[in-house]
Amino acid sequence: MKESVRMIVVLTLVGLLSGGVLVYANNLTAPKIAQVREQNLKAAIYQVLPDVDSFKQSGENVYECFDKDGNLTGYALQAAGTGYQGTIKMIVGVDASRQKMTGILVLEQVETPGMGAKIAAPEFMDQFKGLTTSRNIEYVKNQKPETDYQIQAITGATVSSRSVVNIINNEVQGWLKTK
Repeated sequence: MKESVRMIVVLTLVGLLSGGVLVYANNLTAPKIAQVREQNLKAAIYQVLPDVDSFKQSGENVYECFDKDGNLTGYALQAAGTGYQGTIKMIVGVDASRQKMTGILVLEQVETPGMGAKIAAPEFMDQFKGLTTSRNIEYVKNQKPETDYQIQAITGATVSSRSVVNIINNEVQGWLKTK
């Protein structure tokens, strides 16, 4: 019985010590992680809306973007949703008239390397520049897009392509309905 009590005490102390070290490490690194995320967000906004000089948050996931003269140049929307392997996070740029997308940038994804991860490749993301926001985006397989609301899905990664399209449609169309 003494042996069992001693093992329980030792394991409890080791668990408490380990937990304390993890809490300390988290508290130490959390501000730096938040700062890096904020820097990445700013860089992403400037990338999807290239003529931006400044921006301000105007909603939970929406940023109004302005040129150097203070004129509204567009909006940057944070969007996230489920992909094939996990969560996909991105920024979506929309012009000031809310009629066209100016681009997207995938910030975080854990899709299949070599296939689904191609959603973060410029060749895929560039397809969204100039797409209309007046209707849902569609993806086509094994053919070139024929309209201003279609993109070509990544061969072998249709689920990841569909996920990006669905995330963007949900975020953009939901946002447009509130305006």
